Amino acid sequence: MFAESKFRQLDADGDGRLSVRELQPAVADIGASLGLPAQGSSPNADHIYSEAMSEFAHGHGNQEGVSRAEFQEVLSDILLGMAAGLKKDPIVILRIDGEDLRDFVSSPRYEPAAAAIFSQVGSGDAPLRQCLLAAVQQLGVDHGMPPAADPWVVENVVEPALQQLSTDELEQPASRDVFLEQLKKLLGSVAEQLQERHVIVAHTENTFDGTGVRRLLGNKFELDKLLDSVWRDVPAELRKKALKVADAGDGKVVEEAEFKKLLTEVLGAVMLRLSGEPIFFSTSTVVHEPLSSSSALLPSPAVASPPSE
Repeated sequence: MFAESKFRQLDADGDGRLSVRELQPAVADIGASLGLPAQGSSPNADHIYSEAMSEFAHGHGNQEGVSRAEFQEVLSDILLGMAAGLKKDPIVILRIDGEDLRDFVSSPRYEPAAAAIFSQVGSGDAPLRQCLLAAVQQLGVDHGMPPAADPWVVENVVEPALQQLSTDELEQPASRDVFLEQLKKLLGSVAEQLQERHVIVAHTENTFDGTGVRRLLGNKFELDKLLDSVWRDVPAELRKKALKVADAGDGKVVEEAEFKKLLTEVLGAVMLRLSGEPIFFSTSTVVHEPLSSSSALLPSPAVASPPSE
């Protein structure tokens, strides 16, 4: 069994339990399999490593360690969670090398898209630099642009491209015609920067239209499991606050059955709202250093790179 053989590999002292130190390689490999930067290099990712370690070591002191059965149970949950997550939010790995951005700038799509952006970011006294920076942040991978809010992209792609524009003009208020012209020049320079130093982006898309909530409400086993989990996690003091909404503040602690009934009604209302007004959600994350090898603990998730548009 994979989990058992991995446990033996990690159990360096052979005492049948994994200490926090022995668990560190497993947690690092989980992060690598998820495409996270190395532990300690990104505050945004470090909390995920901490949560993974907490899942393994929950309820156990450093001296006691984690048993074989506990390790297998947590590892199984993580694998199932990754599989479910990839099914709901498939990850696409994109190589942004300037080609798609150059095609966008030279296509009939550019002017109407740029004009629409100017109507949102332009104002009578806003300097051109401010408008251009706001504009590139509104362009996405479908335009061939990496996420411009990423500090690495700003420093290594956007700022060098801005330096090729006229400094004096950048500080002047932006008119529509000047904005369209200078944005085209800026994006052309960005495309050149990307050609010299391409960017790898992990991209996900999802549309929330209520079908997931409908499936949950139709599966009594999964719904009851979720409601039980939520109820266990609600602190006693918050249950009193929930009562004020449920029972007009009569001072009693809210009953479990009533709480679950209200939560089910809320889920039903959310389902109806989403079915009438679906929400589209996408994320793009720069992968600065693509992994050179697969994780030793978990296989890297299968991804697809679509052809350039």
